[in-house]
Amino acid sequence: MPSVEEELAKRLARGEEVVLATVIKLDGRPPSHQGAKLLLSRTATLAGTLGCSEFDAAAMADSAEVAQSGSPQLRTYRHDLGSIEVYVEPHAVAPTLVIFAATPVAGYLLRLAPELGFRTVLVETRRDRLEGADWPTAIGSLKELRAALGKDVYAVHTDHDAEDLVQALETLLPHQPRFIGLVGSRRHTGHHLEALLAKGVPEEVIARIQSPVGLDLGAVTPAEIAISILAGLVAVRRSGGGGWKAAPSG
Repeated sequence: MPSVEEELAKRLARGEEVVLATVIKLDGRPPSHQGAKLLLSRTATLAGTLGCSEFDAAAMADSAEVAQSGSPQLRTYRHDLGSIEVYVEPHAVAPTLVIFAATPVAGYLLRLAPELGFRTVLVETRRDRLEGADWPTAIGSLKELRAALGKDVYAVHTDHDAEDLVQALETLLPHQPRFIGLVGSRRHTGHHLEALLAKGVPEEVIARIQSPVGLDLGAVTPAEIAISILAGLVAVRRSGGGGWKAAPSG
């Protein structure tokens, strides 16, 4: 059986919502011990125990409310032999950042995005692009992408010369991503957007695709471009007012 810590790490890596309950204080002689842990979803216990079925059931009854609140809470659970004070901590669903194409900009996005709370997924259908560099495990087929997506999806395509860029966006759009960005000026990406329109993608959907992508930081290097993109994603996620680069008129 995996430990609570192992199961927590696995669930968080998949971007799942979980609740972690930890005993921090005992009163009397309850069937528990300080530091006992129980990992839960809103509907089931996942790993560990607070010491007895009564305590676990009490935590289970509180898990949905704590998850919904988004804030840690202290709860007291009682037993005939004593009570325990429990720190109940929600871990929200991590947004998924889908990064298309193994490029220098993608490398920095993969490195920095987890620090901002994003779960990253690299998609690269050209296997030769992954050779000779320390890339994470990548999805190599657009057909495999669906299983890797979470409920809260952001996406950035970092190579406007990719032959399957339009197919990549067609695969992604049905999942209603919160954000899609294409690296490159409209001179380089406009024909891809026109191809989507020709395939029947509604204009209002295409209008939400950000290209060029990134806040206007004057970024030049791959690292700077990645930072400008991530700053914009934070603005979208937190409903902040960021100054996006504007597409040329006409």
